[in-house]
Amino acid sequence: MDVVSDAISTVRLGRPSSSRVRVSGSWCTRLAPYDGAGFHVVLEGGCWLLPDGGAPVSLGAGDAVLLPHGTGHVIADSPVDAVAVERAVPFERWLDGTGPSRPRAGSGGVEMVCGKYRLDRSRVHPLMAELPEVVHLPNRVGSHPELRAVVDLLGRELGEQRPGSCMAVPGLLDLFLIYVLRSWMAEGTAGAWPAVLGDPVAAAALRALHSDPSAPWTNDRLAAEAGVSRPTLARRFTTLVGRPPVAYLTWWRLTLAATLLRDTPDPLAAIARRVGYGTPYALSHAFSREFGISPGRYRAEAAGRVAAG
Repeated sequence: MDVVSDAISTVRLGRPSSSRVRVSGSWCTRLAPYDGAGFHVVLEGGCWLLPDGGAPVSLGAGDAVLLPHGTGHVIADSPVDAVAVERAVPFERWLDGTGPSRPRAGSGGVEMVCGKYRLDRSRVHPLMAELPEVVHLPNRVGSHPELRAVVDLLGRELGEQRPGSCMAVPGLLDLFLIYVLRSWMAEGTAGAWPAVLGDPVAAAALRALHSDPSAPWTNDRLAAEAGVSRPTLARRFTTLVGRPPVAYLTWWRLTLAATLLRDTPDPLAAIARRVGYGTPYALSHAFSREFGISPGRYRAEAAGRVAAG
């Protein structure tokens, strides 16, 4: 796999969820902080997003916004004041129509897709960790065509009960997340990882490590993959990534082992082979040293987090 795909797969749990809503009149609803990532896509009209502790964000038709750290926020028809924010109806009550202020169909107003991804934050790749609280991608002519296409398809699938939509919608939501991350990196915003993946030396070494983490990688072999000398690789990689290549490999192998412990019933011996450790004892020792918990206990605790939803 590649770095972005791996960064997503190590934290994602279950299937994403979403709802398509049309709202008119005066409205204000609150989404509580969430152990995952929330998103909104405005299909028609406009509204405001007010993240906890952040500045209001105006959203227009075609805009996409991701809250990758599950930041609590309010969405409303206007940039409401603090009193209105305190009185905002919880999103679940507002969506099912049991709250005092409820979405209603009608002419005008705003139509949007709201949803969230479940994430396991116990082992987060630094690419995901450095994302800002709010990733806002305004709809600009000619910008991010892949993201625009996914937004159009998602709106259609959620607006019509088409055959196969139960499979199509989760797949489109996965694509949406990938294209948001790509678009954020392409925007050239502040952050280390757009620079890391844009550097030919660091990116080549990372591609090699992520495509075959169990291989017997050495600094010399990685330097050959990147087409540079070993000192050049060590200098460029460490400066950009924040740790030497082999140290990153060790961390990634153990992070991948944690993901396999969480997502599969595979025995420790099989997981050890997949991540480049010769014996389950060697993996267990390294895992405990790195994370301060044994693989068995980690698996049990991860099962509890998944079950809790």
